[in-house]
Amino acid sequence: MRTRPTMSEPETSGTHPGQPRPLRLRDALLRARIEAADRTGVVVDLRDAEVARLEILNDALDPLFAQVPEQIDLFDRGISQGDTPRLWIDVVAHIVMGRDKRLYRFVQDSRFGRIVLAESHDTAVIVEAVTDYVARRMIEREHAMVIPPEPKPAVAVPPRRSRLWPFVFGFILGAAALFGVAVLAALRSW
Repeated sequence: MRTRPTMSEPETSGTHPGQPRPLRLRDALLRARIEAADRTGVVVDLRDAEVARLEILNDALDPLFAQVPEQIDLFDRGISQGDTPRLWIDVVAHIVMGRDKRLYRFVQDSRFGRIVLAESHDTAVIVEAVTDYVARRMIEREHAMVIPPEPKPAVAVPPRRSRLWPFVFGFILGAAALFGVAVLAALRSW
């Protein structure tokens, strides 16, 4: 005969005695998806396991994206169901499963190729990497949105005088003075 647990005893599930019962259905679904993904062996099931793991990660990212202000439209999160399922964070960054179908790989496409930002089997590590990425992208947006100060009017610089004309004028005066001295010396010697 089974007795009801008291306030001090944790309520347990019928399948695993001694294990605490999930507090939320979401936690139970998360565990069931992970268990199902771990047991799969068929190629189709592997793809479904990839999608299931990406959905788990997507659910783990919900609190982060709930904090992003609505006026910031940089991020378009969603899972694409192509040949290689991907969890898109924005236009250039996404999360894809590794070859073993358990490793999360957070990558960013750049003009120099694909850059791996983080890799881990642990969703918490990937959530932290995505959090850092989102913060950097928001700061980049702030810098891009800043209006630069109006340029100051240019101060009129006085025109630079040419040094050639004073030289030419001095040369002519010097030549005239020498000519005058030579004429005076010739007149006296006569």
